[in-house]
Amino acid sequence: MSLLETHGLTIQFGHLTAVRQLELRVEPGERHAVIGPNGAGKTTLFNLISGRLRPTSGSVKFQGSEIARLAPHKIAQLGLARSFQITNIFAHLSVRENVRLAIQAHNKRHGVWWGGRTVVRATAERAMALLEKLNLAALAEAPAETLSYGDQRRLEIGLALASDPVLILLDEPTAGMSRAETREIVDFLSVIPREVTLLLIEHDIDVVFSLSDRVTVMHLGEILAQGSPNEVARDDRVQEAYFGGAVNLATGAPE
Repeated sequence: MSLLETHGLTIQFGHLTAVRQLELRVEPGERHAVIGPNGAGKTTLFNLISGRLRPTSGSVKFQGSEIARLAPHKIAQLGLARSFQITNIFAHLSVRENVRLAIQAHNKRHGVWWGGRTVVRATAERAMALLEKLNLAALAEAPAETLSYGDQRRLEIGLALASDPVLILLDEPTAGMSRAETREIVDFLSVIPREVTLLLIEHDIDVVFSLSDRVTVMHLGEILAQGSPNEVARDDRVQEAYFGGAVNLATGAPE
């Protein structure tokens, strides 16, 4: 059974069909990228999966259960976390407090009373352990707003991981980063255990090729192609939709 499946997934806004009859499967442990030109429907797809939008028709199944019409917090309780294109952190709180609050929110949703000393201590220890993995431990007491953009994005991914997710939706995790910051994020995502499945939207083809086992290409709300990165790179329809002609996706050079 696939971890995540959509069947006939469609959403209309008036006369505009933003996503049309979309069939997507994401397997457990997979690193799956969704790519496509601006306006292809990628973020709308994420909004449908995470419950921020309700489909006009079709279904979304997560771990075999229908979630298409559940509220976002109910979907999160099932083990689906999300990061956004724009950083979504508590800017005035410290880095440590951001992570601690994310862990506490997860505990509360799962019925763990977090006022006792044992739970408070365990939460603090877990927060610092996660900051170590994020290479943010040295900045634990810094206000989140003082972090570099790359570190803020890293922190946001950490907040998603704090909820012990089964699946994380990453919406352009490297957007606006320098090449050095992008490499750091790719290295970090590469070592996330395969118990956590990653579904990401990404414009940087180098990142897609570095991380992805499988790629889905969207165009005008529909799936244009699916397959391994190499299979997708050789697809003539993908070349035309992206570049208007034959381009080596691995290098960006015309063929």
